[in-house]
Amino acid sequence: MPVCIAGTGSYLPEKILTNADLEKIVDTDDEWIVTRTGIRERRIAADGEFTSHMAAKAGEKALEQAGIDAADVELIIVATITPDTLTPATACYVQQHIGAQGAVAFDISAACSGFLYSMKIAKRLISDGAFSNALIIGAEKLSSFINWEDRTTCVLFGDGAGAAVLRKAGPDDGEILATEMGTDGRQTHLLNIPGGGSACPITIENADKRLATLAMLGKEVFKHAVTRMRQSAEKVIERSGLKPEDIALVVPHQANLRIIDAIADRLSVPKERVFTNLQHYGNTSAAAVAIALDEANRTGAIKKGDHVVLVVFGAGLTWAAAAVRW
Repeated sequence: MPVCIAGTGSYLPEKILTNADLEKIVDTDDEWIVTRTGIRERRIAADGEFTSHMAAKAGEKALEQAGIDAADVELIIVATITPDTLTPATACYVQQHIGAQGAVAFDISAACSGFLYSMKIAKRLISDGAFSNALIIGAEKLSSFINWEDRTTCVLFGDGAGAAVLRKAGPDDGEILATEMGTDGRQTHLLNIPGGGSACPITIENADKRLATLAMLGKEVFKHAVTRMRQSAEKVIERSGLKPEDIALVVPHQANLRIIDAIADRLSVPKERVFTNLQHYGNTSAAAVAIALDEANRTGAIKKGDHVVLVVFGAGLTWAAAAVRW
């Protein structure tokens, strides 16, 4: 049973943290950040604004575009590594916020790959007939898990949320043509939040070590990211019966401009057909590709009938891709 993307939405907090602002709190400068990442600013959630609040706002915009009432939503999946609480799931709070009381709701944790993991899961559940629609959301409040004294990581990340509504496709609708995802648990040490879980609870004795913040070995992550993103994108292009010249737009994970340029080169797709917005928002993990997809959709960068490839990479290590006919 074919499944389509019926609507998209996104939400970004109002507060903007520029590279110039970061110069005042950590040993860095605008040129250093832009040269190495392409990021110029990022959004920071307000006090009292949580992951579920941003997720709900993005989800409501996607539902509005899809023409579906919250009361009719059957499935909510929230991809996040920065949940409101360890339990219950952030999706439960989102269900409450938007009034989707009839929906099954749960979270998944796949870091930056989470939104496309959610897409594959929701697509299969709809295709199998278990649900007729799904609201999938990538949402992060990474500012709560950043060491603002570590210039190698604090310059990279921001807050935000993106969403999409999936449903059974009609004759005139687009279609999610192919999906792919993978994991390499041997590389868990390359990008993680070491503290705060059962392996390393935060206690009075270790509270000053900032173990509940992101830690990353950037060079190693870069190498894996380029290889895995290329491989997964190639797989969905091939499975869809497409060629690189058929791709109207590639929407990659928004982590680093060098990674994005390398992926475009290896896929033989011109840079003008690769959507980029990380200069404004930085890396918003599971939200990044969802926010980019919504912006591409709403600005007209994607038109009906276009073939779009989404591709992501994150901690785990995880990766995923999807080929979509819009």
